[in-house]
Amino acid sequence: MEAHDSLGIVGHKWAVKLLRQAVEAGSVSHAYLFTGPPGVGKTTLARALARALLCQGEEAPCGDCRACRLVASGNHPDLHVVESEQPGDSLKIDQVRDLQHQLSLTPLEARWRVAILRRFEEATTSAANALLKTLEEPPAYVVLAVLARDADTLLPTIVSRCQQVNLHPLPAPQVERALVERWGADPEQAKLLAHLSGGRLGWAVRTLEDSAGLQRRAQRLDELGELLNAPITARFRYAERLARDPIATQETLDLWLGWWRDVLLLAAEANAPLTNIDRVSALRDHARRFGVERSTALVEAVRSAADHLKCNANPRLTLEVLLLDLPRP
Repeated sequence: MEAHDSLGIVGHKWAVKLLRQAVEAGSVSHAYLFTGPPGVGKTTLARALARALLCQGEEAPCGDCRACRLVASGNHPDLHVVESEQPGDSLKIDQVRDLQHQLSLTPLEARWRVAILRRFEEATTSAANALLKTLEEPPAYVVLAVLARDADTLLPTIVSRCQQVNLHPLPAPQVERALVERWGADPEQAKLLAHLSGGRLGWAVRTLEDSAGLQRRAQRLDELGELLNAPITARFRYAERLARDPIATQETLDLWLGWWRDVLLLAAEANAPLTNIDRVSALRDHARRFGVERSTALVEAVRSAADHLKCNANPRLTLEVLLLDLPRP
């Protein structure tokens, strides 16, 4: 597994090397757990592993053979991708049972059957327990790639049966170069997206290709500024509306966390790169207004809200508590 263009992998060289050596030595684990924030490259790496295992070329993955092309298009009969219908939904036990049936059959075209389970932190308890049975007694020809935001969100028994590969965000300059060189981004746009992405190249590419993401960001940051001057009743109405959409809630909390982190860095006069580099004037205003102590408290409040939601806390109540913590006019 070479880290070249046909794999679409930027960075994560140690992980690519680990998997390449396992494939070449014939010592591939029956199950891998790829963890890291959304958009960091977990699915790309899992598909690269599938391509290497299913490739029919002399040097896998060749990127040109029928198997490699089928993997790239998502149509290989020995590759199975399982995920919830959309982010924020539950991955259900029936989906895992259907996968188990597919995995019980010998491969159709390759030596292996490869299964990729995306966002497995969304699996119901029954679905997770069902997968555990496959992890305990996997067929010899099966390789599982379980993808999750964090190992702590999964059953310890699942984690213990997988080889863990934790992907970390990439440096902003690496993301910026990749956007310009591979995706043809305008240099200024690439610089902004690289900073906003927090090192998640997948997020940066999706946002580059869909300008609606930047429009949502602008709207939610504008709403944050309005909430700082809004009465409690208006804040609670906002919490009620936002809580109806789990995806919007997560995106908003991620944005707010990055915002207050930037404010804290400026208030503390820290020599560290900012995320919201297109709104430095507003960040400086908030840094003067709230200072180090209040900015620190706001970072912790947003982080605490996000942690509570990961533990299935009531979204509306969690957001109401957070909005009460915002400075009042």
